[in-house]
Amino acid sequence: ESDPAAYHYHEVGYIALGPEGQVSDLTEVAGRHEQIGYPSTLVTGEDAVRDHMLKLFPDWRAPGLKVALHEHKGGFAFNVESMHALAAKAKGEGVTIIEGVKVNGFELDGSGAVTKVNTSEGDIECEQVIIGVGPWVPRIWEMLGLPDKLDVRTPTGDIHKDQDMWTFWYLQEGEIAVDPLLHATADGKMPPVLHVDSDAPLYTDDGKLVTDELWGNYFKRDRHGIQGGAAPIALDTDFELDPYPTASVDPAFPDMWCASLSHCMSRFEGCRANYKTARSGGVGSFTVDNFPVFDYMRPNVYVIADSNHGYKMIGVGKEVANVLLGGHSSLLHPFRYERFATGDLHPVSNSPYPWS
Repeated sequence: ESDPAAYHYHEVGYIALGPEGQVSDLTEVAGRHEQIGYPSTLVTGEDAVRDHMLKLFPDWRAPGLKVALHEHKGGFAFNVESMHALAAKAKGEGVTIIEGVKVNGFELDGSGAVTKVNTSEGDIECEQVIIGVGPWVPRIWEMLGLPDKLDVRTPTGDIHKDQDMWTFWYLQEGEIAVDPLLHATADGKMPPVLHVDSDAPLYTDDGKLVTDELWGNYFKRDRHGIQGGAAPIALDTDFELDPYPTASVDPAFPDMWCASLSHCMSRFEGCRANYKTARSGGVGSFTVDNFPVFDYMRPNVYVIADSNHGYKMIGVGKEVANVLLGGHSSLLHPFRYERFATGDLHPVSNSPYPWS
């Protein structure tokens, strides 16, 4: 938001919609928005939700949705341009970015602190290490000698033994090649990003049942059409990340996603013929409770282990910097590692998405 032109950021808003089972979840989120002054509108009740969506999209037709949380300041940015802008701003602050360096290991002293980082370009002596490597964090985690399994205490006091610390999820995404202006609001504006979770049966346009279980989608206007995705696929705990995958989806994904678009708006009826396999999606690395870990994991090693990296990491970076300089962050505190032992866990999501 500070420089939308450089980041190619579009502040179009974001709407999360769900069935009865998500009313309490989104109501709680709306309460947090109010506490921090983040502008959003909570709509509950099937008729009220339908009316809210019809004002934006006159052809809206998704049945059975009982809650909508409309964030007015959300949006999206084009990834490559945004990353280049972030790098340029960092360099402008005097940061040196060294590309193509592989971390091979760490040397620790008797206290467990890291004294050297072993890299493909030689050893680096250090006083402080900050790790933020996205889905590659399990590899670095292992190099630091941290556990790949742990016992997790729930808020009720139950203990689940030998849980996997990390699980990989494949993010399924695709596009339909249509005129981007097809997806506009009633007043002709660029529409908000939409995320729909539904327990209504999902059918293709020719009447074939896709699923009668809980399903979800998300979509937005893109440069050359409509881009979005559906619920991710759980993968093995030792999934190979390199070369990083960015295009494969489950064979059933195109039918499901296109059917879900048509389910929401009649303008997308017949869009399956325009489906396009695109370089999108990828793999995320998720913790045992699907929420991030932001914490010191060695005396001088701060780990930013986010479950699903995104633009929120800019705000996370600001909070981490405050902690590294001796401050306290009430925003990061709930994501400390010790929560798995104390039972101070985050609520279990009622969404098919592990990060919702």
